[in-house]
Amino acid sequence: MLHRLLATLAAGLALPVLAQSVALSGVSGQRALLVVDGAQPRFVAAGQMHQGVRVVSVQGDTAIVDIAGRRQTLRVGESPVSMGSAAPASGESARVVLTADGQGHFMPQGQINGKPVQFMVDTGATQVIIGEPEARRLGLDFSKGQPVQVTTANGAATGHRLVLDSVRIGDAQVYGVGAIVLPQSAPFVLLGNSFLTRFQMQRTNDQLVLQRRY
Repeated sequence: MLHRLLATLAAGLALPVLAQSVALSGVSGQRALLVVDGAQPRFVAAGQMHQGVRVVSVQGDTAIVDIAGRRQTLRVGESPVSMGSAAPASGESARVVLTADGQGHFMPQGQINGKPVQFMVDTGATQVIIGEPEARRLGLDFSKGQPVQVTTANGAATGHRLVLDSVRIGDAQVYGVGAIVLPQSAPFVLLGNSFLTRFQMQRTNDQLVLQRRY
């Protein structure tokens, strides 16, 4: 089946969900030179995101960044700041109940970056898996994502992995979710473990309960 093929393509392609540490190495105009998890420094302009870290503003030798709904002021030369996952914001649900369809699949409606999508829950997928046509509809600039080699029914191809600003199901919203865009169309978006591992999952008959971990 198509969704199993997509899940297989994504297997083993791990992607950091959220940065563990962020440091400001320098500034250039409205660009911040960020060091995320000790990796190579990268200039990120105000309003853009890198590895789940969004630069809100740059002024003087400081930058305000946002990760998982938390804002932090960074200063050039200071030690890295640890920025883990945020707890559910006020008004957000920590529990989601899904009901299986006639074929036993969980097919919730949801949102990616505030735009509506059709999901299918797949615990065999390491990431959220999106076909290129859907990624374009969502306005994702996946061409700037990290290239990954995948094998499709038509042979080898290049996909792209990136970090989604947000993924929502019902009232539960998660920030900084890893995703892979595959070079083919799909009737739905696979909701993989980069989202699901934020929840404890319990299945009873035709219901799947997701309880927020963090």
